[in-house]
Amino acid sequence: MNALTVVRAGALTTVQDLGRPGHAHLGVPRSGALDEPAHRLANRLVGNPVEHATLETTLSGCAVRADAAVTVAVTGAPCAVRVGGRPVAWGAPVRVPAGAVLEVGAATAGLRSYVAFAGGVAVPPVLGSRSRDLLSGLGPEPLSDGARLPLGAPSGAPAGVDAVPCGALPLGELVLPVVPGPRADWFAPEAVGVLAGGGFRVSSASNRIGLRVDGPGLPRVRGGELPSEGLVRGAVQVPPDGRPVVFLADHPTTGGYPVIGVVPGPSLPGAAQSPPGTPIRFVLRRG
Repeated sequence: MNALTVVRAGALTTVQDLGRPGHAHLGVPRSGALDEPAHRLANRLVGNPVEHATLETTLSGCAVRADAAVTVAVTGAPCAVRVGGRPVAWGAPVRVPAGAVLEVGAATAGLRSYVAFAGGVAVPPVLGSRSRDLLSGLGPEPLSDGARLPLGAPSGAPAGVDAVPCGALPLGELVLPVVPGPRADWFAPEAVGVLAGGGFRVSSASNRIGLRVDGPGLPRVRGGELPSEGLVRGAVQVPPDGRPVVFLADHPTTGGYPVIGVVPGPSLPGAAQSPPGTPIRFVLRRG
């Protein structure tokens, strides 16, 4: 079986697939690739089913060496890609010879790149998924230098394309539509205006669990906490400091801070690709 050796793990590189839905009643979030369209595209480029596991890098990329020749593709955040020290295409299937090092460079825009290998990263699944969940600790450990990762057998031909777009990258600012509720009544009438009024930026404290923001606090009319209730991906929860948190793939399944609204799923890949300091504009949407 072909396998990878990690030469450079990068800031945070994890194995991700489409996640493990259906276990929220056990306190296990779905997890999975934060920029799911980029993950799916990377798999299609190398001829994999979309559910095969890829590598999700964070900002600084990674480098790996394969035991045998393998076709790879890098999508998501644009970056320099090298094989054996020579530049190759980003966003296209590339053949990596046996023993050569694939280098995925630092993101030049966005935050997270996705690296697919023909056959997929074949670490053992946990609850039906190979994804690493940072909150619960399920799934394989984040990559570390010298680690070994098995690859599966290729199952399809690489896609015949030359280049692909980077669709989830925000252009200047991150625009997040918000459907109000279910606990909007916990907030002062002016809170909605504060949320929609701008002045927010992506915080450096953001991670796979949630997009944290720097900016004005949202005033409340009710103090304390709710009895813990279910949370969904995209929920905009407001902790005591008043600064909203948009929950992402590794979010907790329950919580007691009020949720002022929910960001629809199609807008979340852009949140996953927004580096610290990116301006955020929340747009209230009814229904």
